[in-house]
Amino acid sequence: MKGRVLVTGADGFIGSHLTEYLITCGYPVRAFCMYNSMGSCGWLDHLPAEIRNQTEIFQGDIRDPFQVKKAMENCEMVFHLAALISIPYSYHAPQQYIQTNVTGTLNVLSAAKELGTRRLLITSTSEVYGSARYVPMDENHPLTAQSPYSAAKIAADKLAESFYRSFDLPVTIVRPFNNYGPRQSVRAIIPSVITQLMSGKNEIYIGNPAPTRDFVFVRDTAEGFRRIAEAESAIGLEINIATENEISIGDLVGRIITSVRPGAKIITDPDRIRPENSEVTRLLGSAARLRQITGWSPQTSLEEGLRQTIDWYAQPENLAYFSRIKNHI
Repeated sequence: MKGRVLVTGADGFIGSHLTEYLITCGYPVRAFCMYNSMGSCGWLDHLPAEIRNQTEIFQGDIRDPFQVKKAMENCEMVFHLAALISIPYSYHAPQQYIQTNVTGTLNVLSAAKELGTRRLLITSTSEVYGSARYVPMDENHPLTAQSPYSAAKIAADKLAESFYRSFDLPVTIVRPFNNYGPRQSVRAIIPSVITQLMSGKNEIYIGNPAPTRDFVFVRDTAEGFRRIAEAESAIGLEINIATENEISIGDLVGRIITSVRPGAKIITDPDRIRPENSEVTRLLGSAARLRQITGWSPQTSLEEGLRQTIDWYAQPENLAYFSRIKNHI
């Protein structure tokens, strides 16, 4: 039997997919979820019963070192995904990003050192690279903090690197590019546009349509995490998860419009455009290292991934839930 693993941030978008995927692969999973008075476990509450019943729930706060250590006890591997996301919100609440993304990561690293955790994966983001200075962007690309969010993630990455170098902690920094798929918050471009169109809007307001992104379907990302965790040669490395394909935001929105509500128009809203020096204008990742170490390659094309995502949001209960939330990009 495979050893128990811990997924922090398991109640979120990527975390819930990773939890579900690891259980289907035969891993006993302990799911670290943010404590709340309602007892909600986020997206884990929506997993199929046979998956949910196999998930060991641990509710706590990643900012609490005592809770983190308790959650990590008797876990062979830890997938650390718990983080505050959303670049726009980081402009208003940078201290929260330090407390959650930096101090939370320090708590995980310190507990892993004390407990002797066999494998630890720290989740980074392609945003740490800033706008591409060359493409495809490999793991040697310079890091540039173009938002408080990316600054906090860079700090967390460097802490993880320091624990590997200082204490020989078996850490890998996993750097997914732009994830999308079912369950994603409407703060993100794809679900925001889908839900606006499905609610009957004929004008879709976005920020700058020119930036490009490398979109990875979330289940492909989950597979990448698993393969990295099982590869001892990945210890001490930073590893991208990317498709090596890019599309502009304008072209992406156009594809979604064609699929959901042909004839809808794209409107550029100046209020949605990020500060000039903060906007990441191009992201196109290299997956060469991941491919060489694990043989991973994306299995879901953008066309297929968008189809599955649109179909999921079209389900009445999902659309009703997200339509109650203010759409924003």
